[in-house]
This record gives sequence, structure tokens and C-alpha cells, in this order.
Amino acid sequence: MKPTREQQESRLEQYATQLIREMLDWEEEMEQPNLTQIEEKVLDLRLRFGQELARGAIEAQEAKQPVPGPRCKHCGQEMTYKGQKPVAPQTWLDKVEYERGYYYCEQCRVGFFPLG
Repeated sequence: MKPTREQQESRLEQYATQLIREMLDWEEEMEQPNLTQIEEKVLDLRLRFGQELARGAIEAQEAKQPVPGPRCKHCGQEMTYKGQKPVAPQTWLDKVEYERGYYYCEQCRVGFFPLG
């Protein structure tokens, strides 16, 4: 089921709070970080928050949900739904990990994640 706006907002606020605390902890641990160290930490946190934003938006899409009767491109046989499986495509935000509906052809031993 697609998460509500309130659920998405709560999840993102919790993640942002976690990253803020991580930054504050890092600042307390570092004696005198130089500009490069500060930039590296901030860029890492920014990347991770961007990935989380993208993952949430992707998982909320209907394309993640099972589609009826996809056919194997090799043999034409109906493929079997195997549930939600992790996928991590390379994006502009680096790899974004999320789960998506996965199908498998027993005869050809091939699987795929449908686009929509």
C-alpha cells in the first residue's frame, strides 16, 4: 500500500534528525577539522539524504506494485511473482536501494523487475 503523506514526512523527519545528530556527534569528536574534512562529511550526509528522498519517492510509485501476468521475453510463458526484492540501480545520487516487485520464469531461469 502506498504510504500517506504524513507517513512519508515522519520517516524523512526521523532520517534527517538522525543525520543531524550524526553531524553534531562528528563535530564533537573532531578537534579541529579542516575545510576538506568538513566538506567531505557534509557531502556524505547530503548524498545519503538525497538517496533516502529518492528511495521513498520510488517506493511510493505504483510501478513497485505487482503487475498482472507479465510474459517471459524468451519463451512467452507467464512469469511467477516472487514478491518484493531489493534492487539498487545506479542513479545520479549514486546507488539508491529499495524493494520492487520481482518476477521469475522457471523454464528459462530468468527474472526481471517490471517498469510499470
